Amino acid sequence: MGRYDNASYVSATLEFRCNLRCVHCMIEGTMDRLQPVSDEAFDHVLRRNEETRQYSGLVMTGSEITLRRDLPDLARRARAAGFEHIRIQTHGMHLSRPGYAEQLIEAGVNEFFVSVAGSDAATHDGITTIKGSFDKMIRGMEIVSSFPGTAIITNTVVTERSYRLLPDVVDALSGIAALSQMEFWHYFPMSRTDDKLLLADYRLIVPYLRQACERADARGIAVEIKNVPQCLLGQDDWRLDNGQAALLIDPDFWIEFDKNGFYRCPHRERCASKACLGLTEAYIARFGDMAADLAPYSGLTSR
Repeated sequence: MGRYDNASYVSATLEFRCNLRCVHCMIEGTMDRLQPVSDEAFDHVLRRNEETRQYSGLVMTGSEITLRRDLPDLARRARAAGFEHIRIQTHGMHLSRPGYAEQLIEAGVNEFFVSVAGSDAATHDGITTIKGSFDKMIRGMEIVSSFPGTAIITNTVVTERSYRLLPDVVDALSGIAALSQMEFWHYFPMSRTDDKLLLADYRLIVPYLRQACERADARGIAVEIKNVPQCLLGQDDWRLDNGQAALLIDPDFWIEFDKNGFYRCPHRERCASKACLGLTEAYIARFGDMAADLAPYSGLTSR
């Protein structure tokens, strides 16, 4: 469980262009046809929240939201509508451009959700396939950290290529003063098969997750884990949080998302977990249903 109440945020998908080509991208096959939330729909969200104060936070997201030249204006409008927390989801590279992070912060952005693919330039750039992306991301987070009142949350997609790096990812970000939370999301391929062979065996990744959690705890950084069976997490079971902000996105996205086939578990009928997503079809096709490794979850372990 992290520091942020996902239910108090609404997320608007406002951009489907991206200048990275991450090997684990979930929507690479649909980016050309998915449509961003319209200006009219975005205005409706702002007006509605100004009236009701239903949400305290707004997430502006997309394939890469900083490709929108009007992003500072969108942030100013969100702040005027009464949102206390204005977050962007980004690969972080553009934050290193002179004056850009300051422009966003002055406009009202105070939370930065940054995708961290690897633990150094070689591993991160190898996954994003863009040379220099790691160094620019780190510099961008350093710049954001220099402004009081900002918070950085990072997201690392856990794949066959990245799971061994998780403890080192924590170490690599030790100098980022504004870092408040790290999230580790187990990869799902938006398909019934794992054609890229990126899925990582849960039994192998849990020890690395545990090490990463211990290192984050030592630095006072919260950790949130997503899409890992809760019964496998042991002492870290309380960190599982698959909740998300209310999401405004092209409805065609959900057609692709449903291909994952979540909630497949041989113990589902007897399991008490309210947070677990079970296994996906693609995972079972690769590693089996893990009936001997999974178990009905009975409740949180003591912290």
